[in-house]
Amino acid sequence: MTAGRRSVSTNKHWCTPPDIVESVRRCFGGAIALDPCSNAHSRVGAETEYRLPETDGLTATWCHPTIFVNPPYGRDPERGSRILHWFSRIDDAAERGSEVIALVPVATNTEHWKRYVYPRARSICFLFATRLRFYIDGSEDPRGAPMSCAAIYWGPDDAVFAEEFSSHGAVVSLAGVQVPGCR
Repeated sequence: MTAGRRSVSTNKHWCTPPDIVESVRRCFGGAIALDPCSNAHSRVGAETEYRLPETDGLTATWCHPTIFVNPPYGRDPERGSRILHWFSRIDDAAERGSEVIALVPVATNTEHWKRYVYPRARSICFLFATRLRFYIDGSEDPRGAPMSCAAIYWGPDDAVFAEEFSSHGAVVSLAGVQVPGCR
């Protein structure tokens, strides 16, 4: 359970819907360099894909110019990780100059949003889809996600992000946002 939600599935491979992948690709000028959260059914098609168990995307190098992250949303007891750890890696990559887009649950009151989104990201797209339909084992899940989702952007070109993601939801710029108690 994360952000006060119970998991409705033990499957950690909720693959990104194709329309979101295409918007990410267009934001990055046509290619996604790294997908650190890939799996056998991924539709991202990044130049470099990290898949468990061969490569742990949470600990492998993220030295790529463009990175798309659709992290596991719950805790991973085998690895001792949770979504906060993925946000920390995103922040590290963005600090080193990578352009990053993450597809994550909307959990605006959590530590990872307070630490890595509000004071660090450039823009957020709050997706209009009430229940975003991820792909599980290669097929679209007809039930959709049990939570609201957002695409979050860390990078220099929030105008392109806004243009590409405005068809998916409300895009909000974080430029100039003041967050008390955040670094």
